[in-house]
Amino acid sequence: MALSSLFRSSSQSQQASGSDGILSMPSARAILISSVGCMLVLSLLMVASASIPFALSRGMTELHFFRNQLLYMGIGLIAAAFPYYLVSLRTLYKTETQFILLAITGGLLFLTLFGTPINGSKRWLNLGFLNFQVAELAKLVMIVFVSDFVVRRSFEVRNGWDGFLRIFLVVGMITLLLLLQPDFGSLVVIVGTVFAIFYIAGAPYKQFLALGGLVAGLAVLAVTLVQYRLVRVMSFLDPFDDVQDTDYQLARSLIAFGRGQFTGVGYGESVQKLSHLPEAHTDFLLAITGEELGFVGVAMVLLLEALIIGSAMRISYNALKRRQMRMSYTAFGIGVVFIAQTIINAAMNMGAIPTKGLTMPFFSYGGSSMLISLVMIALLLKIYKESPEIEKSQCRYY
Repeated sequence: MALSSLFRSSSQSQQASGSDGILSMPSARAILISSVGCMLVLSLLMVASASIPFALSRGMTELHFFRNQLLYMGIGLIAAAFPYYLVSLRTLYKTETQFILLAITGGLLFLTLFGTPINGSKRWLNLGFLNFQVAELAKLVMIVFVSDFVVRRSFEVRNGWDGFLRIFLVVGMITLLLLLQPDFGSLVVIVGTVFAIFYIAGAPYKQFLALGGLVAGLAVLAVTLVQYRLVRVMSFLDPFDDVQDTDYQLARSLIAFGRGQFTGVGYGESVQKLSHLPEAHTDFLLAITGEELGFVGVAMVLLLEALIIGSAMRISYNALKRRQMRMSYTAFGIGVVFIAQTIINAAMNMGAIPTKGLTMPFFSYGGSSMLISLVMIALLLKIYKESPEIEKSQCRYY
């Protein structure tokens, strides 16, 4: 009698703990929202600190970039409300919708080639209130497209080369347009995400070995045949052999981390942001964080990113248990993009890889990245909300 009462009590506690059935563990939604909220606040604080000298040197107001970042967050939240409230997941995964999104993305990428170069690249479309980087949209569209494709063409993906050859036509188009900009960093993230989704969808190992070798060979050619990429790789190997020229950014970034040590020199007290580290509020914001807040501040940023990624993977796993494969792959793909950009940006700041123009999600200054990242969060929250409500007989459409 006592045992049955104990089991009944345990069962009730488990049901009260949430859909994941883990006692006292917050839901993926709660962790995701709170982590993103903390990252946005931390981003505003560090962008304000890191950008003041840069803004003043160009005749802008002290908080110019802070206000812009706040504006981007507001626009991103409004844009995120659109897929969350107005777009049906069933409609999103229709084949017609997929090709419409691909056509729009391809057209916008093509238009960027006629834009005004910024720092030697044509990656942005001028929308008036912000320069939109279409590659960020391409990441989201490719995640949704590939997630639908590996379910719709599951037999071809798991048996032979047909699945890879079909998807290669789409990826090849996006790849060509990104290389013409050029945007090698976004290309790496997109190709890596496609590979990851194909891998968990059950594609044969031999295909990954063959294509991995091909991609590696093309990457080596892309680096060795273009002078500025080769210079970046060579400077990465020894970041202090030419501090005044090719190694300038990386050397200053490492000096910033060295000055910060464990607890940092204090908020607002960075020296490297005083025109030593160029545009420190963008790709190298983590280095300024390391200088001002030390190891503690950097660890906090990476922990929050890990919580966001973990929540995405948890949402993916819960959808997988319900056999909602498209939703599961979509959440997984979003998690992979966040993993890739976090690792690449952090490793670049710390001198572990050559410098690349990839932002830290929800942290670095930038309107396009912030907007699309928040839309991705909205899609994760929509999957979390609707997944338990879908009838078993309808799961094959999701």
